[in-house]
Amino acid sequence: MMKHTALIAGAALALMPLASQAEELSLAYWMGPGHPMNAAVFTPFAENLAEVSGGEMTVELFPGGALNGSPPAQYGIMLDGVADIAFVIPGYTGDVFPMTGVITYPGICENATACTESLWRARDLIETEYDAVLLALWGNNPPVLITRDTPVRTLEDLEGMVIRVTSTQDVAFADALGASGVTQPVNVINQNLTNGVVDAIAIGPSAIGSFNLHEPGNYITTYFPGSGSAFVLLLNRDVFDSLSEEQQGWVLEAADRSISEAGGAFYDRAAARGLEIAREAGVEIIDLTPEERARWDEMMAPLMEELRAQEMGGTTAGAVMDIMIGE
Repeated sequence: MMKHTALIAGAALALMPLASQAEELSLAYWMGPGHPMNAAVFTPFAENLAEVSGGEMTVELFPGGALNGSPPAQYGIMLDGVADIAFVIPGYTGDVFPMTGVITYPGICENATACTESLWRARDLIETEYDAVLLALWGNNPPVLITRDTPVRTLEDLEGMVIRVTSTQDVAFADALGASGVTQPVNVINQNLTNGVVDAIAIGPSAIGSFNLHEPGNYITTYFPGSGSAFVLLLNRDVFDSLSEEQQGWVLEAADRSISEAGGAFYDRAAARGLEIAREAGVEIIDLTPEERARWDEMMAPLMEELRAQEMGGTTAGAVMDIMIGE
């Protein structure tokens, strides 16, 4: 009977949220432990927290989807207490986080560092979209267009293409240019381009190396309408509220702005390296002429006017965009 009781108690403990002891926080991410984002953001945050708390608070990392391997599910597992902290890509559920998604609009920023700065300008607004504590917020580079069969040099080359985009907001960008935009998690896009499920991938060039996109891709067009994508590190609100005032201070101090800036700086380095990898692999790199790029932007103009007028969070997308730009 005692053995049976012990087994039941052990099973109950296994089902409890990982933050049953506030001194150790769990951090989940779906990439492998060797992913550069671990070295740039997750591990530095854990090290910062251990340092500022004198070792009284620590972070246990759960990489590789150990708690849930689905990228779009990460916000949910944080809300449900499966993980205390989760790495979330808001674009996968862009309808839930429209103000964050404004960072994808064309003309806001030209590299990951600038996109991170743009996100931080609107940080107070963005944080209201999450039922969580926003620990870190950073961006990557504007997208390039990777294709397997058709080089894209003109607007006409896009006609009828199925283009994978990162965020639900980005679907409209592809559609405005005569293509069809679809959203897909980044961990399936290599296979989908290989198998012809999509004709093209619009994504920040940092993903070329991270997901070996130079293997199915034969052509890269270095311009596609959009700015950066957003990435966030979120802490369960109930877990944060359960901490003492001193512990909360340690968490916020460990998650200072430098953590976010490190994420943006990583993406700038990875973007340059991604294009270098593609060139070395023999992928043709295509730069649009200024005249051709102007044609694309002209096609986008009516959509941009419509998007700026959209209401979100008690303001408009245009107002959020202006804050991000710094106007």
